[in-house]
Amino acid sequence: MNDETFRDFVCDQLQLLGQADCRPMFGSYGLYHDDVFFAILAKGRLYFKTNTVIRAAYLQRGMRPFRPNARQTLKSYYEVPVDILEDHEQLTVWARHAIACQTSRTARRTPRRLR
Repeated sequence: MNDETFRDFVCDQLQLLGQADCRPMFGSYGLYHDDVFFAILAKGRLYFKTNTVIRAAYLQRGMRPFRPNARQTLKSYYEVPVDILEDHEQLTVWARHAIACQTSRTARRTPRRLR
C-alpha cells in the first residue's frame, strides 16, 4: 500500500473521531484533531502519541517507537497494532487517548489502561 492509500485508509478509519487533518511532514504525514498533533503516518505505519501510562498497552503488544532514521527514536510515539488499526471503533478510542496525551490538562484525565 503506498503512502497516499495508507493515509486515506487511516483517515477513513478515524471518521468517528470527527475532523482529523492529515498534513505533510518531513516526507511523512502528521495527524491533527482540533489543531492537536497526535499521530504520525510514516512508511505504511501509524504511530500515536503516548505517555508513561498509556505506553504500557503498546509495549505489552510488542509495539515499537517511531524511528524516523537510524540515529533518532521518538519514544513518545508508538506504532498502533494492526488489529486496532483495522477496527475503526477501537482505533478511535486509541486516537482519543493519543490526543489526551498531547496536553497536560487532559493527560490527567487519561484512563489508566487501554483494552
